[in-house]
Order: sequence, then structure tokens, then C-alpha cells
Amino acid sequence: MAKKILIIDDDKDILEMLNIVFQDSEFDVVLSNTGMTADEIKVIHPDIVLLDVKLRNYKLNGDEICMEIKSREDMNYIPVLLVSSENNLRILAEDCNADGYIAKPFDVKNLMSAVRCRFI
Repeated sequence: MAKKILIIDDDKDILEMLNIVFQDSEFDVVLSNTGMTADEIKVIHPDIVLLDVKLRNYKLNGDEICMEIKSREDMNYIPVLLVSSENNLRILAEDCNADGYIAKPFDVKNLMSAVRCRFI
């Protein structure tokens, strides 16, 4: 059974590129170009979440959404990777209990490895 990956990023070009990359590699892909609440994410039942930190036109940043996910007993098992060009990405990831982070610009092979290693 394919793993479901939820990708949240306000950059439509990145969403389109990641959709192509992950659809070609045994993942069911769900895309969102706006932020989502933890309740909205729970309904999707993702196996992993790739989450941009800066989400324009949404009330929360990605690290805040991650913190919301990780604070809930019914969701904290879902791996969350922050994906961003923020200079302090490592600190943001640690502070919100993300399972990892990928700095933009990223190498697609490194991103795929980071995602796949969550399932080994």
C-alpha cells in the first residue's frame, strides 16, 4: 500500500515539482498551497507531512502547525519535515519538535532520502 505524503507549501511551483517527484515514487500525494489546522490534517491521514515554514495568507506558520501536530497524542506519531529557506531552520525544527528539516533550495535526491528513511 502506498504511503500518503501531505505537502503544504504556498509556492505553487514547488508543489507542482514535488507532486511529480513523489507520484513517480510509490507515494499518494496530497497537496495544499495554504496552511491547515491539525484537525484538517488528521482527516487526510498522512503518513508524513512536508511543511513549509512561511505560509502567506494563513494565520499560522508551518512551525506553529508542526507544534500543534506534535502536541496532540492522536497525531504526534506523524513524521513532520520542515522545508524552508529560513536561516534558523534547525532551531525552528527543534523548537516545534519536527522530525527533521530540509533547507531550500534542496536537492531532490536528498529530499527523497529524508522522506524514505522515515519508513525504514
